[in-house]
Amino acid sequence: MIENGSTGLFTIGELARATGLTVRTIRYWSDEGALPPVTRSRGGYRLYDAESVARLELIRTLRELGLGLGDVRRVLAGETTVAEVAATHVAALDAQIRALKVTRAVLSTVARRGSSAKEMTLMNRLARLSAGERHRIMEEFVAQTLHGLDTVDPEIRERIRRTSLELPDDPAPEQVDAWVELAEMIQDPDFRAQMRRAVEFNAADRDSGAPAGASLWFVKRLVELAGRAREQGIEPGAPEADAVLGELLGDADRAAVLDRMEAGFDERLTRYRELLCVLNGRPRPPHTEDFAWVVAALRHRAGR
Repeated sequence: MIENGSTGLFTIGELARATGLTVRTIRYWSDEGALPPVTRSRGGYRLYDAESVARLELIRTLRELGLGLGDVRRVLAGETTVAEVAATHVAALDAQIRALKVTRAVLSTVARRGSSAKEMTLMNRLARLSAGERHRIMEEFVAQTLHGLDTVDPEIRERIRRTSLELPDDPAPEQVDAWVELAEMIQDPDFRAQMRRAVEFNAADRDSGAPAGASLWFVKRLVELAGRAREQGIEPGAPEADAVLGELLGDADRAAVLDRMEAGFDERLTRYRELLCVLNGRPRPPHTEDFAWVVAALRHRAGR
């Protein structure tokens, strides 16, 4: 019943009966400062008015939407708006949804691969790396790769710097696989040294006045000539391959070119590029076979 009919004040028990909330819940919200009583009875009981009832309904709505009491108190105190808190909460929910999708993808991958407990733990740890941790790992990798190499082709430098290892919001199992393998790869000192060596060759082959993109011109020319040779059925060890190499390399030192190509297009670096494509939802890197053809032709003539 109403504690004082003339004043229209309510006890916690009456609020509970009117709203369907428990006395314990209302008392807790009151203790936490979200629903302060307007006064107390002569017996010391907390009393609330009609405005308190409306406030209680708002608290319940915000809590049902998942907002913490801290945010609720800020809204009620006028320190922020419902719209601002809702926008923040949407972002938090989006993050939770992404995390759940990653969990689902990891579990799907574990089930598909029949992973051991150790492998599952590793996959889960790597897949759950925060965006900041992924960014830090990639920054370290890029910094070590490019440090002190001022003559690297600017376009190559920019491509390396733009590389990111972000899991999609809804990753497929193969993308989780790719991220796990990539995350391990770029933290491997041997692979980092290998990538550094490939970039060092690019820096050594180019003077500071060379135009940006010159390295990519060579790649384009290689793809054109080697692709044509492959279409014609010319094997790397065939005599006809000599003309292709001559057109591509001119009088350059073939052994030196082979060293550079082996550094930049070996199996691990090729695998690195393939994994990036899987992670980013792009087709497999084009023209891998063209580079392999040139390397094979050079190896054949070098007796390797």
